[in-house]
Order: sequence, then structure tokens, then C-alpha cells
Amino acid sequence: MKKQLDISQWPRKDHFAFFRRFEEPFFGVTVEVDCTAAYEKAKAEGHSFFLHYLHCSLAAANETEPFRYRINGEEVWIYDAVHASPTINRPDGTFGFAYMDYHAGMADFLPAATAEIARVQAAVGLVPAVSGENVIHYSSLPWLAFTAISHARSFSFPDSCPKISFGRMSEKNGRRVMPTSVHVHHALMDGYHVAQYLERFQEKLNQ
Repeated sequence: MKKQLDISQWPRKDHFAFFRRFEEPFFGVTVEVDCTAAYEKAKAEGHSFFLHYLHCSLAAANETEPFRYRINGEEVWIYDAVHASPTINRPDGTFGFAYMDYHAGMADFLPAATAEIARVQAAVGLVPAVSGENVIHYSSLPWLAFTAISHARSFSFPDSCPKISFGRMSEKNGRRVMPTSVHVHHALMDGYHVAQYLERFQEKLNQ
């Protein structure tokens, strides 16, 4: 479900009008998150660390309202929920696109997400997921502890979905840290909202 945002009453209406005309309206930041507790919890419970932090990220995004905004023509729509469209790496070095429904509870999210990973890894080709606009585009680069990242984009294709990437986990001062990149459409949100998302993401990783 979704509802239309009343742009005339939106405090960011001037920001929306300004940034939506840019050829490249996305901006991005890269930070390190502490995933010590999340890694230990995933291993103790016997499930995928990747799916654990993916769910934490998806939950944080759903709790940060601008991450559920999408542009449709001249309008902005607010989705009740957004889901995950992650890249899934395959043993042959390629990847495929997947689609995973968001569930607030980790236990409800894991079974279908695990099955989706198996489906994509057993397939060939890109296998584009039919997922609509209410998704977060996720990617994982477990080989690189990157400090910045950029994304391939078709500027002629309308797109306002956030893009979140995760890098290689490493140890620093006895803690496990992981680079996390967040790219979002500046017509829909600012650095303040990205900071809100990252704060919520870290809180969920710590639980």
C-alpha cells in the first residue's frame, strides 16, 4: 500500500523542486559500522551473517520514512513498506538479482530470504527481480574494505530507490567493522535523514 505525499505542505518542497531536475540527483556517504554483536549473534543462532545485517538494514530503512518515498512523475508516494532487491554472488564469480520481502521479525524474514538466495545461486544470467519501486537496491562486496563507492546508472531511466552497499568485514581494536555505503535521491532526503537511518542501523546491529 502507498499514499501520496502532499508536496505543498512538505517542508522540503523547495528542495524537491531543486534537486529533482539534476542529471545526477543521488548523493552518497560511506561509513564504518560496528558489527561485532551482530556477527556473534548470527553465528550463535546458526544463520547467515549476510541476512542478519541485511535485515537490520532493511528494518532501519523502513523506520526512516524518507527511505520509503518514491518519485512518480511530478508526485511523491510514501510506501507502507519497502523490501530488499540485493545482488547475490555465485561461486562462478557472477551475480544475480534477488527479491526479498521485508518482515519486521528476523525469524519471519530468514526462511524465504534463504530460499531466495538458493534460487538465485542455482540460476544463470542476471535474473532481474520483478520488484517494483518499493525496494532498496542492495549490493555486497565481501572482497573489498572500500572507503567509497559509485554506482552504474542509466540517467534516462527514472529511479529514486536508495542504494546501500556493504564491504568486507575486518577487525579493528578488537571490534568487527564493516564499510557501508548509502546513496539516496537528494530530492527526497538530505544528510540528516541518512544519519537517522545509519543510527538506527547501528542500534539494530548492536541488539
